[in-house]
Amino acid sequence: MEMKHTARSMDFATTLKVRVTDLNYGGHLANDKMLAYFHEARVHYLSALGVSEADIGDGIGLTQTEAYVHYKAELFLGEVVEIRIRVDEVGKARFRLHYAVWRPVDGVLAAEGYTVLAAFDYQRRRPTRLPPLFADLLRSSAATASG
Repeated sequence: MEMKHTARSMDFATTLKVRVTDLNYGGHLANDKMLAYFHEARVHYLSALGVSEADIGDGIGLTQTEAYVHYKAELFLGEVVEIRIRVDEVGKARFRLHYAVWRPVDGVLAAEGYTVLAAFDYQRRRPTRLPPLFADLLRSSAATASG
C-alpha cells in the first residue's frame, strides 16, 4: 500500500517523545507502540476539533474497526516524532484517518498507516451513524487540507 504524505496534505500535526516504556528488546520503538502513538495523536486531533472518542456528539462515541501500520525506520529513546493526520473516506457511519510519523530532526518518515473509526452508541452497545455535525466537521477538515 502506497501512501503520500506531505505537510500540505495533512489536516493536523502533534509531537510525542519516545519513552523508555515504548522500547522493545531491540532498543527501538516496539511495533505495538506505533498504534498507541496513532491513538495519542488521534486524541489530540479530536480534542482540537472540540470532541473526544467518548463523545463526538449526540452521545455517540468512536470505536476502531481496522488498523494498518507500515514501519519504515527505527525510533529510539528520547527522539521527538511529529505525527501528522489526514481525514479520508468519511462515510455515513465511519471514516479513515491516515497517519505519517516523521522524525523532524532529519526529516525521516518512520511509519505511516491508517485506522478506520466507526460511530458507536455505547448506551445501546451497537454501531450507529456519525452525528451529522461531526461528519461535516471531518469533511471540512479534509477539504481544507486538500484544497
